[in-house]
Amino acid sequence: MTALDLSSPVAVVGTGTMGQGIAQVALVAGHPVRLYDAVPGRAEAAAEAIGARLDRLVAKDRLTAAERDAARDRLAPAAELAELADCALVVEAVLERLDVKQQLFRELEEVVADDCLLATNTSSLSVTAIGGALGNPGRFVGLHFFNPAPLLPLVEVVSGFATDVTSATRAYETARAWGKTPVACADTPGFIVNRIARPFYAEAFAVYEAQAADPATIDAVLRECGGFRMGAFELTDLIGQDVNESVTHSVWQSFFQDVRFTPSLAQRRLVESGRHGRKSGHGWYDYAEGAERPEPHTADKERPPAHVTVEGDLGPAAGLLPMLREAGIQVREDDEDNGTRLVLPSGGQLALADGQTSVEFRDVVYFDLALDYRKATRIALSASQDTSPQTLAEAIGLFQALGKDVSVIGDVPGMIVARTVARIVDLAHDAVAKGVATEEDIDTAMLLGVNYPLGPFEWSRRLGRGWAYDLLDDLHLRDPSGRYAPSLALYRHAYATDKRESTP
Repeated sequence: MTALDLSSPVAVVGTGTMGQGIAQVALVAGHPVRLYDAVPGRAEAAAEAIGARLDRLVAKDRLTAAERDAARDRLAPAAELAELADCALVVEAVLERLDVKQQLFRELEEVVADDCLLATNTSSLSVTAIGGALGNPGRFVGLHFFNPAPLLPLVEVVSGFATDVTSATRAYETARAWGKTPVACADTPGFIVNRIARPFYAEAFAVYEAQAADPATIDAVLRECGGFRMGAFELTDLIGQDVNESVTHSVWQSFFQDVRFTPSLAQRRLVESGRHGRKSGHGWYDYAEGAERPEPHTADKERPPAHVTVEGDLGPAAGLLPMLREAGIQVREDDEDNGTRLVLPSGGQLALADGQTSVEFRDVVYFDLALDYRKATRIALSASQDTSPQTLAEAIGLFQALGKDVSVIGDVPGMIVARTVARIVDLAHDAVAKGVATEEDIDTAMLLGVNYPLGPFEWSRRLGRGWAYDLLDDLHLRDPSGRYAPSLALYRHAYATDKRESTP
């Protein structure tokens, strides 16, 4: 099954920001495009807005004047649904209400030909449920573009329970012909991106709710240590707190209130207060003119330790050892495998976040997972009230000697980056095991849809087979609510190799 021929008309129903963006994508690809909106005058206004954007593309040398003129000639507003009768594809981008979408597609089915592909751009509703209103749901598919559609490359092609393979394939190939990067996905709450991205927000909010760190510090650690482009608080302010919370609530409800997707009470209070982020002028941060942006907590300068003793294998943090030597800190080796930690001159220990807490041990400081310890510009440390001040000072000085800013946070298991990455990896493995998408498509979706520095499976390979499982298992022991219980898929992944190697 191939992509739609460029001579085939494409219709977009709903002419808001997303509808206009999708129409522009199809138009620039070469299709005749019809715009329809139930509100009189909106389709005409949308056509004018798209024309203005085409002018800007010409000004930026991304489109020639001749191409713009040809595109304008192919664009036409429609006053009635009947004017979409000859379209080969109709994409809906209307209000996110199931009843509204179902009624629209019932009406469309009476208008278009039997071989017309019908698609929804829903981000939160069930594709299966919307298509269930049709007499022929086999031709119905989800085409989830990301905003702004002309710029962002990812399109989730979602197959509902009744979607025909030929329809999904045609939609996939059409999206690719339009210059997009499609990924195939089964109809699951949140699809790929909005399902697997939930821990990025949830764990940041959980650390905040535990009073372990403030939003500016958590965001800085996620960016400067974890390698994420934006922190969770600044990103949700950009998205809109009401929008982000609504998606989280929808996914949670759709999974029958699965504790892994529980919304944040702190975010709920923010939404209730009308602090929706940038668009309202205040969210987690104040965006009023002249408002000062809060600075992350950064520790004062401390003297670095003269030496450290390595016990065991530092695993994902092994890259610290050559950096310590380069900084002039003597690294001593302990032949006995007593764990995975660095012993400081004071006798205190420095360990990579593992899902346990500092208060459980004598004089232990935890440090967070980094995407790349050499490139990271900030490291988070956590300690309990019982941690020796000397041990904490030596730990701070050690990372400062490596050129890092240091943020000291509260004694929360899994810290910030480590628990976030572990949960993302877990949800990704769970999604593959349940047939939601392939490993490759999940990595592609998370890289392109939310700009993660690594796809979950690439992260999993870097960190080692059992790393995420072990950390979540320890977290689950300390919070037995089920939020951190590792999935069966992650358990199988963690132990598969060991089992094969031990088989006679």
